[in-house]
Amino acid sequence: MSLMQTITRRAALLSVAAVALTAGTAYAGDVKIGFLLKTMQEERYKRDRAAFTAKAEELGAEVIFDSANNDELTQLAKFENMLAKGADVIVLQPVNTGTAGSMVSMANSEGVRVVGYDSMLVDGPLDAMVMQDSWAVGRLQGEAMVEWLQDKNGEVSGKIALIQGQPGDSNAIAMSSGVLEIVEANPGLELVTNQAHEGWSSEKAMATAENTLTSNSNGIDAFIANNSGMARGVIAALEAQGLASSDKVFVAGSDADLANIQYVAQGKQAVEIWKQIDPLAETAAEVAVALAKAPETAPADLVEVDKVINNGFADVPTIVTPITLVTQDNIDDTIIAGGFYSKEEVYGN
Repeated sequence: MSLMQTITRRAALLSVAAVALTAGTAYAGDVKIGFLLKTMQEERYKRDRAAFTAKAEELGAEVIFDSANNDELTQLAKFENMLAKGADVIVLQPVNTGTAGSMVSMANSEGVRVVGYDSMLVDGPLDAMVMQDSWAVGRLQGEAMVEWLQDKNGEVSGKIALIQGQPGDSNAIAMSSGVLEIVEANPGLELVTNQAHEGWSSEKAMATAENTLTSNSNGIDAFIANNSGMARGVIAALEAQGLASSDKVFVAGSDADLANIQYVAQGKQAVEIWKQIDPLAETAAEVAVALAKAPETAPADLVEVDKVINNGFADVPTIVTPITLVTQDNIDDTIIAGGFYSKEEVYGN
């Protein structure tokens, strides 16, 4: 999606909100938006919360925020609590994308709309979805790996380990499918590890990396992880064996946590995917407030969608926000120029 498309969509959403406010709607100042994340354990989620809350409050809404510590039953209790507190719309990042549809049905039965956030749940009647293109995340990681292997070996060949997130999570599946398409398209690549990790655990990813290194005495050429935290677990395993260098082993992560961007700058990690948080969170807030202020209006009439995705239950109007490949060569022009981190944060003194 181009920058111009993002600006156009955001302007349209802000216009809807502004009209509602200046018309003196009964919702002005009384709109309640629930924002329920699956966890706060990853560094990025502090930014999600801050950007979402700031935008929603700017548009005249009160935000009810909570997170679920990657626990499905905890998330259900938090979701029910948001309904009890009178949320008009709930923005939901599901812990379990396979079972969260029941929560959406519960909300809809009470006249509450639900916007999916970041991870598409399946078999549930979502009103709208705001996400990054997870398949494209994996494909960018895989394409960068192919280029790295070509430069290192003179050909696209080597042993690959895929470090997946939560078992069954639609986001992890989509990112991994992007990687697997690249692996399958290159016969010289051997996938020696393809492992999911409960709770997107960095410690479990470290253990998988250690086992992979032990089981492959001739070495591993590349580790591709679905998120930053698991990539850090891989780096820790490589450091223990003196292999934490992008000249020796290709490592890719996704989420652009500060530690990982520092690893890229230091040459410990080859690439990181910058899933730009502010556009994701701000757009989700805009969509939620627009839906709350016009409860009888179809979502497609309120927001400019990029695509419609069938989640097994319904065709969901979906907005896709930008992602960027970050390498040692382009950190200054991407992460730093974009204001995500300062030069001092990335490079220190």
